[in-house]
Amino acid sequence: MAVTTPTQIRIEEGIKKQAVELLEGLGLNLSDAVNIFLRQVILQNGIPFEVKYPELKQEVIEAMEEAKQISKDPSTKRYSSFSEALEDLDL
Repeated sequence: MAVTTPTQIRIEEGIKKQAVELLEGLGLNLSDAVNIFLRQVILQNGIPFEVKYPELKQEVIEAMEEAKQISKDPSTKRYSSFSEALEDLDL
């Protein structure tokens, strides 16, 4: 049997809880999962998955583009405070 060494890592409480629950469903504990991950790091010579921002839905991309266009439009009314914008709404 391989010699093991105790290792301490810091994990956000909610992330750990969710991961432990999921891993238990797979028949693994957190230590097993970390060992699998580290073995894959060695085998892949790096992180064994792509680390990137998630892809945005098309409607989100379109909304972002629309917001950019609105912000560049010189006819768009500008406010110096939130209360000034609320006054303009006549609520």
